[in-house]
Amino acid sequence: MADLGNPRNTIEILNKYKFVFQKKFGQNFLIDTHVLDKIIRAAEIGKEDFVLEIGPGIGTLTQYLCENAREVVAVEIDKMLIPILSDTLYSYSNVTVLNEDILKVDLNTLIRERNGGKSVKVVANLPYYITTPIIMELFERHIPLDNVTVMVQKEVADRMQAGPGSKDYGALSLAVQYYAEPYIVANVPPNCFMPRPNVGSAVIRLTPHKEPAIKLKDEALLFRLIRASFNQRRKTLVNGLKNSSELSFTKDAIQNAIIEEGLSENIRGEALTLEQFAGLANRLSALN
Repeated sequence: MADLGNPRNTIEILNKYKFVFQKKFGQNFLIDTHVLDKIIRAAEIGKEDFVLEIGPGIGTLTQYLCENAREVVAVEIDKMLIPILSDTLYSYSNVTVLNEDILKVDLNTLIRERNGGKSVKVVANLPYYITTPIIMELFERHIPLDNVTVMVQKEVADRMQAGPGSKDYGALSLAVQYYAEPYIVANVPPNCFMPRPNVGSAVIRLTPHKEPAIKLKDEALLFRLIRASFNQRRKTLVNGLKNSSELSFTKDAIQNAIIEEGLSENIRGEALTLEQFAGLANRLSALN
């Protein structure tokens, strides 16, 4: 089968099917064999692995996954790509393509049926507009994950691994780091895609924590506190939490919890570590 990492082969298959790029699906197909190899290496795909691919497009990365993994399930939302995938993947017997919206697939059942419930490796070249919902869905639904290796907008990758006090630090940084260890594998310039996006991309690998990074009494409360503190980023933490419609604590209760945590009552949310947010959540959950 022609290697789709070669731009000439990609153009040929797109012309053959008169494929029209769908802006609503944020389609940018990878056309760089070095980047494809880096993704396979970063995800540590081996012959025993079951891989879930999100958004296979025309099957460029899927071909590489099939060459290296035991089994691949590729979930593609665009029905116009299904006949192309049948063509580009016809020589592989270890791949199943599902024409579905990944956010509507019962992944736990799929993994139980196809991989005996054992942890899977997720690989994706994610459309920028839906990166965060997909990644959070994988973690919040407690899908059994070995690692998640995804191509995302460079700015989003930077936010995922940012620390307190930096301009990139925010709710996404904390949510990802609560569940996993982020590591940027490679920066990928626009000319590695067809069509060329307007922004740079990055491959980031997220390795789930084997044990929870922090001990929590109420996980949902932690995320409400994080959202509230970054929704009004320029406000002090006290005012951000007091003004949130998701929280019902009094200003005094919030101030006391912040002081008991050893923090200044004028501190802003962007200065807190994940551990400090967790400490605050545990103190406030005792009041409920």
